Amino acid sequence: MINSILIPVADSASSRAVVTYIAGLALSPDSTKITLLYVSRTPSGSEELMGYRFVAALPERGDKALQWARDTLVAGGMDPDNLYADIISGPFATVGDGIIAYFTKEPHSLVVIGRKKMSKAEEFVLGDVSVKLVRALENTAVMVVKTI
Repeated sequence: MINSILIPVADSASSRAVVTYIAGLALSPDSTKITLLYVSRTPSGSEELMGYRFVAALPERGDKALQWARDTLVAGGMDPDNLYADIISGPFATVGDGIIAYFTKEPHSLVVIGRKKMSKAEEFVLGDVSVKLVRALENTAVMVVKTI
């Protein structure tokens, strides 16, 4: 039986912690398929105010994050033939919505997401992708890796 794991990645400390954690697990490389997913949201008008350079650099940051994750998992013993990478882009309201949209089309046995420590105010304003995934993906396991 092939187990399939979906790991959303980004250029962030929590994403790197997830990949490092999974690379250190004693997984069976021949019976585990891992999909690395980078969600590239189409920025809204207000987000474009962050600067065109920042927005233009997002795809490159995604490529680098995916390559780092792939290299780390291979170094941890994963079979490169069972590692897949995907980039999706669209006008998702949040990254969580993009992950849910991808999962709906490509279900997996497990979704692993990182969660950094946030204050209650930050959580209220920014939202929490991990909580959103736990609630939305009721028929699959969701592992939340907390980062320091």
